[in-house]
Amino acid sequence: MSKFLECIGVGKTYPGKTEPVEALRGIDFACEAGDFVCLLGRSGCGKSTLLQIVAGLERASAGQIVVASRELDGPSPDAAIVFQDHGLFPWMTVQRNVEFNMKARGTPAAERAKIAARFIDMTGLTGFADRYPHELSGGMRQRVGIARALTTGPKALLMDEPFGALDAETRAKLQDELLQIWERQRTTVLFVTHSIDEALLLADRILVFTPRPGRIAADIKVDLPRPRASQSAAFTALAGELRGLIGADRDFD
Repeated sequence: MSKFLECIGVGKTYPGKTEPVEALRGIDFACEAGDFVCLLGRSGCGKSTLLQIVAGLERASAGQIVVASRELDGPSPDAAIVFQDHGLFPWMTVQRNVEFNMKARGTPAAERAKIAARFIDMTGLTGFADRYPHELSGGMRQRVGIARALTTGPKALLMDEPFGALDAETRAKLQDELLQIWERQRTTVLFVTHSIDEALLLADRILVFTPRPGRIAADIKVDLPRPRASQSAAFTALAGELRGLIGADRDFD
């Protein structure tokens, strides 16, 4: 299969008060269309920075990003991003929030409504289209953010710790729902997390990042059948390998 996304020698340096701060150095990896890849590492290792660069919201200081055989030089029309803070407009209903990206692209109102209804249903929000964000739970607000991201048919879904602020039960439910959506849509997913268990539950591959400047310390293939059981011997063994790579006894901040 051909490469869908390539990061070639990507680096990022920010100006600092006394000296430059190097966030990323020499990031090299590629993934195929439909891959589910987790970026795993401690806070501050550059995972989210890389996601912003792949989305075209930040510019790399070095190297290049190639998406669908085109070098990225601005916001990518092929990608949609979901943040931990869902970023909903509080004055808009669920329906209007989900339609927002399509409206910005000039999609006719009738088509917007039809597509939004499909993704509202897909993300378990049927019956809530007329609610406002303050009337929803945290998990439901995150579902709205995911639905909005999917409406434009992105080839890549970029997710920056989208479930990090949720309680364990809601997080597990949304992990399952995300996998169901991914299996239907087969969108390429880049998913930032600092949870080893979350990475193992979701990903085909896990890219392990070093502390700043972030580099890829390991590229781990997760060849476990789905649905995955965190109590299985194979899961436990891979979790131990990842903890060894990161130098952590547990999930970390």
